[in-house]
Amino acid sequence: MNVYDTANKLAGEIKTSEEYNNFKIAKEAINLNQDLKKKIHEFNQKRYEVQLNAMQTGKNDEEKFKKVQEMYIELIENTDAKKYFEAETKFNILIADVNKIIGESIQDVMKD
Repeated sequence: MNVYDTANKLAGEIKTSEEYNNFKIAKEAINLNQDLKKKIHEFNQKRYEVQLNAMQTGKNDEEKFKKVQEMYIELIENTDAKKYFEAETKFNILIADVNKIIGESIQDVMKD
């Protein structure tokens, strides 16, 4: 089996994983509620801005960070949003773990 066949097999395994399917279902539920979808989109934008700012400056903007936390607390009061965030987190962990495994396997040739 060559590397591309293995990569395609891995992609298929990911698409049949519990994490992928739970995230897909949660995302579909969010898409049915345009108001909630908009709020999650706004939250994700604010979260990204806060993270980017922290990376660029090396420190958190406490006021903006608190605002993002408040948005999150409000969002997870909604069952669909809470399921969405939980499923998103589990899926992201799966992908990060796969990336870590691949990264570690080629670490020896990536070093200077």
